[in-house]
Amino acid sequence: MEIERRVMLWRVRCFLVLAWLGSCSASLSAAGVNYEVVALMAIKNALHDPYNVLEGWDVTSVDPCSWRMVTCTGDGFVSSLGLPSQSLSGTLSPEIGNLSNLQSVLLQNNFISGAIPATLGNLQKLQTLDLSSNTFSGEIPSSLGDLRNLNYLRLNNNSLSGSCPESLSNIEGLTLVDLSFNNLSGSLPKISARTFKIIGNPLICGPKAGNNCTSVFPEPLSFPPDVLKDQPDSGSKSHHMAIAFGASFGGAFSAVIVIALLMWWRYRRNQQVFFDVNDQYDPEVCLGHLKRYTFKELRAATDHFNSKNILGRGGFGIVYKGCLNDGTLVAVKRLKDYNTAGGEIQFQTEVEMISLAVHRNLLRLCGFCSTENERLLVYPYMLNGSVASRLRDHIHGKPALDWSRRKRIALGTARGLVYLHEQCDPKIIHRDVKAANILLDEDFEAVVGDFGLAKLLDHRDSHVTTAVRGTVGHIAPEYLSTGQSSEKTDVFGFGILLLELITGQKALDFGRVANQKGVMLDWVLSLSLSLSRHASKERFIHETCSPNLASLTKHKTILT
Repeated sequence: MEIERRVMLWRVRCFLVLAWLGSCSASLSAAGVNYEVVALMAIKNALHDPYNVLEGWDVTSVDPCSWRMVTCTGDGFVSSLGLPSQSLSGTLSPEIGNLSNLQSVLLQNNFISGAIPATLGNLQKLQTLDLSSNTFSGEIPSSLGDLRNLNYLRLNNNSLSGSCPESLSNIEGLTLVDLSFNNLSGSLPKISARTFKIIGNPLICGPKAGNNCTSVFPEPLSFPPDVLKDQPDSGSKSHHMAIAFGASFGGAFSAVIVIALLMWWRYRRNQQVFFDVNDQYDPEVCLGHLKRYTFKELRAATDHFNSKNILGRGGFGIVYKGCLNDGTLVAVKRLKDYNTAGGEIQFQTEVEMISLAVHRNLLRLCGFCSTENERLLVYPYMLNGSVASRLRDHIHGKPALDWSRRKRIALGTARGLVYLHEQCDPKIIHRDVKAANILLDEDFEAVVGDFGLAKLLDHRDSHVTTAVRGTVGHIAPEYLSTGQSSEKTDVFGFGILLLELITGQKALDFGRVANQKGVMLDWVLSLSLSLSRHASKERFIHETCSPNLASLTKHKTILT
C-alpha cells in the first residue's frame, strides 16, 4: 500500500508540473524564452533612458509583469505599456508588434524619433495608441487601419508627413483621432471618429477636395518660359526692372506669409500643453468631452473667489460656488500648491479619475482651467450639499434626512464604489470615503466626490504608498500601519459612513475625547458590549441613533 501511495503521489506531481508547463508554453518560445520579454527588451534597447526608469527590465526575467510601466492581464500577458513624460529618446522598436495582447500604448510627451513602426498593425486588441508630443517622422503606417478595436488614436505634435491613410476609415469604433500639428498633406479620408482633430497641418485638404486639392500656403510667383517670348526686342530697361521687382516682391511676400504661419503654428503647439508631470506615471487621459475654461471666466463666476462663496476646504484646495455667464451654477475647486509635486499630481489624478469613471453615483467633471499659476476644476453644483452637512448641521428650510433617504444614500454610495472597484480597469481606490465626500443632488441621490485621494490600482496587486492619505477616523487600520491600500480600505471607510448615517456623529469628535467617546467606532463597540447583556436592541438604538433620526423613524424600521 505504501508503494502504491508513493506512485500515486508521483503521478500527481508529474501532472501538476506538466500542467504548469502547459500554462507557460503560451508565452514561451521553442527555446524556452518569453517572447514578450524579448520584445520589451528590444523596445528598451532602442530607447535612450536618461533617468533609468527602465532599469528593472531584465532579459533574464521570465515574467515581465513585475516591471515598471508594464501592466498584465490576469493570465500574465502584457496588456499595457505606459511610458509618458519620461524624457525618452531614440526610436520605437518594430518588436512592439510582437506584444499581441497589448490594449494600451502610452508614449506621449517624450522625444522619440524615427518612423512609426508598421508592426503596430499586428496589435489586434489595441484600444488606445498615444504617441503624441514626440518627434516621430515619416508617414503614418497604413497598417494602423487594421486595428479594428482602436478607440483612441493620438499622433498630434510630431513631424509626420505624407497623406492620412485611407485605411483609417475602416475603423468603426473610433472615439478620438488627433493628427493635429504635423506636416500632413493631401486629402483626408472619411474617418468615423466622434472627434477628429487636424488643425496645424497647413497642407491638408478636405475630404471632398479630390484632385483639386490645394495648399493653404500661397504659391510662389513664377513665370513660364514663354511669357516674354512675344515681347518686342525694343522693350525698355525699366520694363525688365519692373518684372524683376515684382518677382522679388512676390517671393518676399510669400516668405513672410510662410514665416508668419510657422510662428502661428509654433504658438498654437505651445498652447496645447495641458500639464507635464515629469517622472510620473501618466496613464491615458481623455479630455475630449471636457470644457476648458479661462481663468477670467472662473474668477468672474466666483466673484473673484469671494470667501462668502466657499463651499468647503480640502487637503489640496478650496471649493467655491460659482455662476457662469449663462446662469449655470457650478462648484469650482481651486487647487493650492500647484507648483509642488503634490499639487500637480492632484490635478492630474482628478482629471484622469473622473474622465475615465462615469456613473450615476460618481461626481461628474464639467471642465477645467490650467494656467501657468492656477489649476482649477469645475463640477456641477450639488443643491443639497454633502451628507455630512445634512446629518449634523442645521440648514434653514431644508428637510432632515429620514431613514428611507439614508438607506438610499448608503445604496447609492455602495453602487459608486462597486463601479470604481469592479468596472474600472485598472481599479480605482478612493481612500477617503466619508460623509463629507458624499454629495446629494437635487433628487437626494448620493454622488461620490473628491477623488483627490483616489489611486489607480493595478488589478494584480494592491498599492503601497510612501505616505498614508485620508481623514483621521476613516482610515483602515491595516492601511494606517502598512501603507497598503486595497478595496478593503474603501470598505472600511464605507462602514464608518454607515455609522455616520445612523448616529449622525463624526468619526472622530475631539469634543467627546474627554469622555472617551472621541472615536465613534470604539464608542459604538463599547456601547454594544455593555448593553448586549443588560439591555434590548431598542435601548442600543436609542443610545446610538441620531436624535433627528429617532424623532423621524420608529425603532422597528431601523431594526429591519
